[in-house]
Amino acid sequence: MEERPRKADLLQGTLELLILRTVATGEKHGYEIAEWIHVASADALSVEEGALYPALHRLELRGLLTAQWDVSENNRRAKYYRLTASGRKRLSDTTESWRRTSAAINRVLDAT
Repeated sequence: MEERPRKADLLQGTLELLILRTVATGEKHGYEIAEWIHVASADALSVEEGALYPALHRLELRGLLTAQWDVSENNRRAKYYRLTASGRKRLSDTTESWRRTSAAINRVLDAT
């Protein structure tokens, strides 16, 4: 029996980075954000509603996202999120930090 690939668990603090990165591609509602992360990660990551919506709310309260209600492509009312200037700066800073940390971990894993 072939073992199914296991979904990767999100490291603490990475959900907000993934949301900011996703919304940087354009205004999206919650379901679109979860789907974009799922597809962009080649099905390795999935974000549950119970984690996504509180994170979106926190990012909005911190001024990193703005949101407004509109009608979705399937004619349902949805809250659309957009990156603010502060959100764009936070995304840039956090991405740089993540890349430095990731490179350092890779150096340790590859060390002999």
